Amino acid sequence: MDLVGTMMASKRMIDLRNLERSYKTGHTENFVLRRIDLHIEQGEFVTIMGPSGAGKSSLLNVLGMLDDQWRGEYLLDEVAIHALNRKQRAELARRRIGMVFQSYHLIDDLTIAENIDLPLSYKNIPKAERQALVADALDRFDLVGKRDLYPSQLSGGQQQLAGIARAVIHRPALLLADEPTGNLHSEQAAEMMQLFRTLNQQGTTIVQVTHSEANAAWGSRTIELRDGWITRDTSV
Repeated sequence: MDLVGTMMASKRMIDLRNLERSYKTGHTENFVLRRIDLHIEQGEFVTIMGPSGAGKSSLLNVLGMLDDQWRGEYLLDEVAIHALNRKQRAELARRRIGMVFQSYHLIDDLTIAENIDLPLSYKNIPKAERQALVADALDRFDLVGKRDLYPSQLSGGQQQLAGIARAVIHRPALLLADEPTGNLHSEQAAEMMQLFRTLNQQGTTIVQVTHSEANAAWGSRTIELRDGWITRDTSV
């Protein structure tokens, strides 16, 4: 491969080839993702849209390595995810990926500060530096007064903010977000999208699932799913 080809290949972060996901009900196989061929370059800010049941969250779960019951090929930074075992995938996801969930997925028996610190605990970061990063995140997301509370003691919007803080604190190479502003009021939502844009400008690749045209406008590319198929891609 020539130098130009090598540079182009090194920029590709996500490469999905003929990826499919289905569920069996009795003798019937129901597909939620159909023949997905998708390439995302490092540094892109991609929005996935489509009606309910289109396969958006299913695709995000595959990208986040939360689902391993799919068929096809998935390469992340040229690493063949389809060839890794479950433990190897989990380790890679912890190091490289941040996820914002629609249902928060905070750990109930950890305080908000401990939840936010969790991604840092997987990395070789000195305790004092971790504490400083957590303190900064609590301040940035207006959660300083909630640091010692548990998720059940927070409102839905506050839990969403804590989930976003946890997802971005370790500066992941890839940030996956499922309806990231669904429980936030409009001003908070705009602030979070501005944060995502800043992270993207600093090099984080972002893939968000949203129904919001306003959120989609912050990205650089939109992919539409319907019935598990990619029906539109603004980069094509």
